[in-house]
Amino acid sequence: MSDKLVIIPQPIVPGGNQGVNRQGRTGTTGPSFEEVLGQLDSRVQFSNHARQRMASRGIHFSETDLGRLDDAVGKVRAKGGRDSLVMLNDNALVVSVKNSQVVTVVDRDNLKDNVFTNIDSAIIA
Repeated sequence: MSDKLVIIPQPIVPGGNQGVNRQGRTGTTGPSFEEVLGQLDSRVQFSNHARQRMASRGIHFSETDLGRLDDAVGKVRAKGGRDSLVMLNDNALVVSVKNSQVVTVVDRDNLKDNVFTNIDSAIIA
């Protein structure tokens, strides 16, 4: 009778920052994949078209403004909005709530006579 020797390889663990993860196993500590994904989704992004409009019209938003925009989009999302008109600092932003993306930006000087279509909600940030 022959006994087979089975070798089970040990996982390779990067050096430093070791601890016990959420499942009680030894490994690196840090945010879970879900937490990292949630952080990526929390910030509203700007489409290329919106960036071009901002550049050509000299529109700039501060970090505070971007925080207000994120909060406004979160409120629209909570109410079930999909495409929203967000008024922020005399600017109108059309936002795809589903994609967390600003589609276009219009400044105060170009607001007159504009018709915004395909939106289901509006909010003043």
